Amino acid sequence: MRNIAIYFVISVSLILVSFHRVGIKQYKVRKIVIDPGHGGRDPGTHGLFSYEKDVVLKISLELKRIINENMPDVQVVLTRSDDSFPSLTQRSKIANDLEADLFISIHANWLSNPNVKGTETYVMGTQNIGRNFEVAKRENSVILLEENYKETYQNFDPKSIESYILFSLTQNAFHEKSVQFARLVEKQFKERVGRRSLGVKQSSLYLLWSTAMPSVLVEVGYLSNPKEEKYLNDKRNQVYIASGIYRAFKEYKKEIEQLN
Repeated sequence: MRNIAIYFVISVSLILVSFHRVGIKQYKVRKIVIDPGHGGRDPGTHGLFSYEKDVVLKISLELKRIINENMPDVQVVLTRSDDSFPSLTQRSKIANDLEADLFISIHANWLSNPNVKGTETYVMGTQNIGRNFEVAKRENSVILLEENYKETYQNFDPKSIESYILFSLTQNAFHEKSVQFARLVEKQFKERVGRRSLGVKQSSLYLLWSTAMPSVLVEVGYLSNPKEEKYLNDKRNQVYIASGIYRAFKEYKKEIEQLN
């Protein structure tokens, strides 16, 4: 009960910050945080010859470059620009301290079935059914690599379904905008990049829960699929993927600012 109470206080604080920012009359999308998943001693998933942490860093750097070149009025911050290992709390703190308008975490997927391929974009949600829960466990389990993780996360166990009760205590104030952006990303992947889109999904991801802004986790493909691993490691394809996310961001920014 003590842990749930602590998380409830944190949740209320995030919601209050969210409502404060939603109330701004002229809402402009001016600050974005790009989060290359994993890093350092946490390689993430892997394929036959590559690691997730390396693939997503390259795509993230391309995305930052494209936004900087085409939108000089937008501040772009990376949670890591090298093979370092920022904790989940450090990643969300970067976004929250910046008061970012959008948080994009970029990852690559893995399944024991090597034939599965495609992209999918996750938003914070409690629909942890089937494989969605497996994704939540895998992405949240990175906290086990952190020092003093029991103290930092108040004994949150990413492998225990009971721990996910805390996510049902609050509704993310930016859920609607997160879904809006996620749909634009998958639309771009399908229609412009030529990828197989597996759609927008919900999962109880600690990183998305702890950010006080619209937030998504983009799975750019499956390293467990040999053909897709080769595709994801190709420089030109990395630019295509980053360009797809950029176009989604451009459209999202336009839609949000038209509401002013």
